[in-house]
Amino acid sequence: MEYRRLGQAGLKVSALSFGSWVTFSNQVDTKLAANCMAAAYEHGVNFFDNAEVYAGGKSEEIMGEVLKKLEWPRLKYIVSTKFYWGITDGPNERNTLNRKYLMNGITGSLKRLQMDYVDLVYCHRPDPNTPIEETVWAMHDMIDRGYALYWGTSEWSAAEIDQAYQIAEKYRLRKPVVEQPQYNLLWRDRVEKEYAPIFEKYGMGLTTWSPLASGLLTGKYLGGKVPEGSRLALESLGWLREEALSSEKTNKVQKFVNIAKEYSFDPTQLALAWCLKNKNVSTVITGASKLEQVQHNMKAMELVSKIDAELLKKLNSI
Repeated sequence: MEYRRLGQAGLKVSALSFGSWVTFSNQVDTKLAANCMAAAYEHGVNFFDNAEVYAGGKSEEIMGEVLKKLEWPRLKYIVSTKFYWGITDGPNERNTLNRKYLMNGITGSLKRLQMDYVDLVYCHRPDPNTPIEETVWAMHDMIDRGYALYWGTSEWSAAEIDQAYQIAEKYRLRKPVVEQPQYNLLWRDRVEKEYAPIFEKYGMGLTTWSPLASGLLTGKYLGGKVPEGSRLALESLGWLREEALSSEKTNKVQKFVNIAKEYSFDPTQLALAWCLKNKNVSTVITGASKLEQVQHNMKAMELVSKIDAELLKKLNSI
């Protein structure tokens, strides 16, 4: 396993990490989650990604139970959570980054995770109805009180991230150190174009999600069929199914799979390794609903050095 600095922060994260979105509670129970997390840890994974909203809080509960059972030294692993969507109903409980919600949210997450603090906490989406200054102060105070060590954003625009940095600089507050965007062969513009000035200006770290484009880049959905038990078969992800299986994306996936076959590489592992070729990526978050998938994903590390300039050009041309 390779370990990369989280942008300009001193924290080092494993190049491949393990996330609980979609799978925990929906496809994975506590026992299987423990097996998957243990397998990832044995391969050198030290970062485990979560969020308040995942499975309505149950994802955090499962991860908390697993970490308690595994009894790893707290210094050996990194855990994150995120806030914005909310898990209870009320005017200050949904789709917000106001101070009241954030301070209440972190205490709830820590209770579910059975932890004294999380390493990373993200603002899960931007909130146009709350001044960014209010949010930056709340995140600073969250760290100041020992609830979290670092904070960052997820799917914020470059302009919003820049504003947060400027406010933190003005008042000498804790700055955001990381952004968590979607990044894969089919979804590249934000990371490679919009964020380019932000990387240069602030040295922001990246913890990227959906490296397989919701499983499309595995090739398992080619032919328009949705395998039973797969992510797109979940009723809760019906909104994603139609877009994911569009002819435009299917054609691109077919080209990618053909290139992988040409080099005798596994498509899943190649897609993960391609993300890691980007020097601005701190870690690629993987997910799994089966123990075998964890083992399979970890082998992507072996392909990173095998992606030469010629192959990279072919992949980028898609």
